[in-house]
Amino acid sequence: MNLYLRLIRVMLAALFGRRIGMFDDSVVAFRVWPNDLDLNLHLNNGRYLTVMDLGRTDLMIRAGLVGIIRRQGWMPVIAAVTIRYRRSIPAFARYSLRSRLLGWDGKWLYLEQSFENASGAAAAHAVVKAAFRRRGGAVPTAEIAAAFGWQGDAPDLPAYVLALRDGEEAMRDGLRGASRAA
Repeated sequence: MNLYLRLIRVMLAALFGRRIGMFDDSVVAFRVWPNDLDLNLHLNNGRYLTVMDLGRTDLMIRAGLVGIIRRQGWMPVIAAVTIRYRRSIPAFARYSLRSRLLGWDGKWLYLEQSFENASGAAAAHAVVKAAFRRRGGAVPTAEIAAAFGWQGDAPDLPAYVLALRDGEEAMRDGLRGASRAA
């Protein structure tokens, strides 16, 4: 139930909040509640991923993407997440989640999501590989960018995103080879 209440709060705040541009940061504040805790009494590692969904929801609404998604019949999907945990966030502590679009390649959108504790120190940092799907398959990123009013080439992705993308593709290829050998 707690997450539904958070979702409603995030959606209402985004609908009535300041609009942001395609590459602007979305920042949402949260607090660690008892149902967010693990046995170490800090924010559970799995809860980070769930809260990241809320951050992407805020980003899509405030950037005006939700109307485009509905009109086009697109569905957002996540293909991969790489997260690095830096500091724990203890029970009842306030924290914020910063989300932003980094760029895209021919098939995937890449987002960055960062958790910051109340003093602004990084608690976790993630890169999310996402796409939009519709009947018949994935929506090309060029079509998404055009719907957003973007003209020109895709922005250059940071080197660490390219390395993560290449590593994820190598992992996928390795797993395919391992399943054939089994």
